[in-house]
Amino acid sequence: MTSMLTQTDKVGFNQLGFEQFLERRIDPVWITELRKQSWETFQSMGWPDSRDENWMRSDLRGFKLDKYLPINETETQQVVGAPVRLIEGVDLGGSIRMDNGLVTSESLDPKYAAKGVVFGSLSRCARDHADLVKKYLHKQIESGVDRFAALEAAMWTDGQFLYVPKNVVIDKPLHIECAMGDGCTDLSHTLIVLEEGAEATVLLESNSPSETSGGCHIGGVEMELEARSNLRFVGLQDWGNAAWHFAHKRARIGQDANIQWTIAAMGSRFAQVDQQVHLVGPGASSHVNGVLFTRGRQHITYNTIQRHAAPHCNSDFLYKAVLQDRSRTVWRGMIKVDVGADKTDGYQRNDNLLLSDHARADSIPGLEILADDVRCTHGSTSGRVDDELIFYAQSRGFTRAEAIRMIVTGFFQQIFDRITIESVREALGVAIARQVRQYD
Repeated sequence: MTSMLTQTDKVGFNQLGFEQFLERRIDPVWITELRKQSWETFQSMGWPDSRDENWMRSDLRGFKLDKYLPINETETQQVVGAPVRLIEGVDLGGSIRMDNGLVTSESLDPKYAAKGVVFGSLSRCARDHADLVKKYLHKQIESGVDRFAALEAAMWTDGQFLYVPKNVVIDKPLHIECAMGDGCTDLSHTLIVLEEGAEATVLLESNSPSETSGGCHIGGVEMELEARSNLRFVGLQDWGNAAWHFAHKRARIGQDANIQWTIAAMGSRFAQVDQQVHLVGPGASSHVNGVLFTRGRQHITYNTIQRHAAPHCNSDFLYKAVLQDRSRTVWRGMIKVDVGADKTDGYQRNDNLLLSDHARADSIPGLEILADDVRCTHGSTSGRVDDELIFYAQSRGFTRAEAIRMIVTGFFQQIFDRITIESVREALGVAIARQVRQYD
C-alpha cells in the first residue's frame, strides 16, 4: 500500500508538522492543550540512550523518525492483506478496525449499548463522552516518561475507548484490529475503564499486510479496573519484520479486582515495550502471560513492573521466549512493594529457549521490597534446545523440523495452560508453529 506515502509536500514530525496536525483535528480544547504540553515535552527531550537503564541493551541507531510521516486523517484507506488470527469461530460482542492509526469501522451489540457500555473510536468518544475520557486519558502514562511517550501523547491520531458501567458483564469478547501498511505510521492509544463489578474480554491484534512490511508504531495502553472488576486482555503483536514498535502499557487494579493479561510478540524489526501493573487496592490480583518468538535479527525488549501499593495483593508474571537465528530478547522484570503493602504475594519468571548458537537472551529479574511479611520470588532460565530430544523424535519417524516444533510447543505449554480463552490458545499455537523455521 503506497497511498499513505504520497504526502510529498508535507512535513514530518516537526513544529510545522505538529501545527498542521492540530489544524486538521476536531478535538476538545482540553485535548488540544494536552497535546501542546506534550509536544513541548517532546521537543525538550532527547532520544533514549545507553545511560537509561531501560534502554542500555537497546540499539536505536537504525531508527530515523524523519523517514515517517504523520498520517493525514483525510486520506484514510484500508490496509489490504493484514491477517486476523484471534477470532476464528468466536461470537463477538463488538469490534473496532483501525488502519494506520485511524478507526475505519466500529460496532457494538445493542444489548451492551443499552446497558451504558461505550466502545468505539477514542477521538469520537473524547467528544461524545468528554467527562469520561478526560478523567482517565493519559493519567497513567505521563508524557515525560521518554520521548516516545511524549510524541504519542502529542500526536496520537485515534484509538479505542471501552467503558463498562458498574456491575455490567460483557459476556462476549470484544475485538480490536490494528493494521499498519508498509512504510506507514500508527500513533494510537487504547483506553479501557471497568467500573466496580464490571467484566469484559478484549482481544487486540496488531498486524501488517506481509512479513516483510515496515512502518513505525508508537502507542499506549491504559487500563483502569475499579473494585471487584474483572478483565481478560489479550494483545497479539505481529507487525512486519521491518517495522519499529514502541509502546507504554499500564494497568491500575483496584480492590479485589483482577486482570488476566496475555501478550504475544512475534513481529517487528525492533520492539521496546514498557509494561506496568499497579495494584492499588487490597486484594487486587494480576496474572500476566508473555510469549515472545524472534527470528532473523529481531530485537524485542520488555521492561515489566509489578507494583504493590496495597496489602494482600497477588501478581504473577510468566514470560517465555524462543529465539532463532541472530535474534535477541531482553526481559527486565521488577517487583516493587511499597511501604504498608504487607501480605504481598509476587512472582515473576522468564524462561528462554535458544534454537541457534547466535541468538541471545538477556534476563534481568529484580526485587524492591519496602514492606515486611511478604512473599516475593523470581527466577529465569536460558538454554539451547536439547539435541537428545530431537534425536529421540527423529528416531520415531519425525523430521527435524517437526521435532523442533513439538519441543517449542511443549516449551510454551505452561503458558497455554494459563490462558482461559480457547480461540487464543489455538491461534497462538498456529502462529508459533508458523514461526519455526524449516530445519530439514
